[in-house]
Amino acid sequence: MIPIVIPSFEPDERFPAILTDLNKAGLGPVVVVDDGSGESYNGFFEQAEQIVKPMGGVVLHHEVNRGKGRALKTAFSYILDNMPEATGCITADSDGQHSVECIKKCMDALKDNPDSLILGVRDFSGENVPFKSRAGNTLTVKVFGYLCGVKVSDTQTGLRGISREFMRELLDVEGERFEFETRMLVVTKDRYKIVEVPIKTIYDSKENHQTHFNPVKDSIRIYKIFGIIFAKFMFASLSSSVIDLVLFHVFCKLLVLLIDTAIYVAAATVLARVISAAYNYLINYKFVFNSGKKHTTSFPRYVFLAVIQMSLSAVLVTLFVALFPAVPELGVKIPVDIVLFLASYYIQRKFIY
Repeated sequence: MIPIVIPSFEPDERFPAILTDLNKAGLGPVVVVDDGSGESYNGFFEQAEQIVKPMGGVVLHHEVNRGKGRALKTAFSYILDNMPEATGCITADSDGQHSVECIKKCMDALKDNPDSLILGVRDFSGENVPFKSRAGNTLTVKVFGYLCGVKVSDTQTGLRGISREFMRELLDVEGERFEFETRMLVVTKDRYKIVEVPIKTIYDSKENHQTHFNPVKDSIRIYKIFGIIFAKFMFASLSSSVIDLVLFHVFCKLLVLLIDTAIYVAAATVLARVISAAYNYLINYKFVFNSGKKHTTSFPRYVFLAVIQMSLSAVLVTLFVALFPAVPELGVKIPVDIVLFLASYYIQRKFIY
């Protein structure tokens, strides 16, 4: 059994229509979540209950609007507690964007791929797709792929197939509103395969008018996820640099008492770099990328990258200083190291962790 989850906030006449179509197609049961729509929308949910109840469905209610993410979690909890035969669920929107045919396609894909996350992906190249939707998806897909290492063609699709095990894990994932669907994709990395199912791209003027996605507030919430991920990497790098400098200073003070030549500086540099690099590796492994790879695989790659990055920095800075002697050394080193820093993030995320 694969129930269909439909969160709804302030629905219109398309909401009971999609429920009726699902009923006619014999799909269900349907778990509807009224996300605090208010008394003026009670009629829609009373009608919904009459439609879904004969198929074993239910209408759940939030007293106040708590967001799409929370509505999905409410439905997941209900299914896990009350539908032991459910092997997973399909999530769909209530605004008419997802046809019965497309819901059925994703349901079949989940049956064939029970341990995967199924995404019903839209084609944003069509003429009927609003420019803001096309541009927003293109940008988000590229940023998401670079920072998170998860390649999908539609990051915000609401039509998804989720296994029972993954539903249970998602109850503990942060996010109460639209950003929850982005976080859902983040946690799949190296854990769940993503299967994309092409679906119809349905847009109309009423849908655009009725959408509850706030382009400012909700976009900030989504991009905040990306910012946090990259900020963690920056923190790891900066804190490693501080540790390196502090240890260098300490080792210099200690070794100068033991070594009476300038070699103590080189020794202090090596010791400080080894310890700070080990710290950087571990904090990236656990805190930044939450890697599940074996240390025997990731650590040698990290060391190799560190050597290559240091060598490239030295070679490129030397080369540019020679070509442009009027430019201060620091003015060359800063942009070179920034480029190498960004490249290092991508390489660590994709090949090391």
